[in-house]
Amino acid sequence: VQLQASGGGLVQAGGSLRLSCVASRSKFSIDTMAWYRQAPEKERELVASITRGGSTNYADSVKGRFTISRVNARNTVDLQMNSLKPEDTAVYYCKTDYHWGYSPGYSWGQGTQVTVSS
Repeated sequence: VQLQASGGGLVQAGGSLRLSCVASRSKFSIDTMAWYRQAPEKERELVASITRGGSTNYADSVKGRFTISRVNARNTVDLQMNSLKPEDTAVYYCKTDYHWGYSPGYSWGQGTQVTVSS
């Protein structure tokens, strides 16, 4: 499964950005989709995830500001980011879990830069 992410950019603090990610169509069934981020000299961290059934999970640092959504028929996952802060600056990666029969797997997207200026 290949992932293509888009939507990053430069925004002032308090602004908004929307990230999008699409998974290539394949024989695999797409399961949980998620967004991670990695700031310079920091470990990659989970930002938000969403199951195929729509259950969501957010990092405490983004609750109330970010919203994750997906369209199963299109294999897409979006991340709406509002009230952005300089500490949200990072490379954002989409990730998807998938399976084919009893064989699980996962894929990462290529990353998109989000920069929030103060």
